Amino acid sequence: MKTKDELPECPVATTVSIIGSKWKLLIIRNLLARPWRFNELKKDLDGISQKILTDSLRSMEEDGIVTRTVYPEVPPRVEYALSELGESMRPILDAMYQWGTDYKNTL
Repeated sequence: MKTKDELPECPVATTVSIIGSKWKLLIIRNLLARPWRFNELKKDLDGISQKILTDSLRSMEEDGIVTRTVYPEVPPRVEYALSELGESMRPILDAMYQWGTDYKNTL
């Protein structure tokens, strides 16, 4: 997790630095519904590369937004889910969803 000194002074810029990429927002959108496995996310997020997905998940895990659970099975099963902090972003994505819907309806 970043320290306060590593984050921008502006709260909006801080939020954008944590979730501001296209792929992170779409990953969070999926994780709001349920935990996902890596390959499920890769298949659902059309156009994302394995590297970008891996880097995005690691970054969000470091920032405390996503949890990674490894199940002791053969073969190993790994699931990604939103942490409590990640769940607290639900109103932000709900507002983005509503705004996007409203915008599309005005066209």
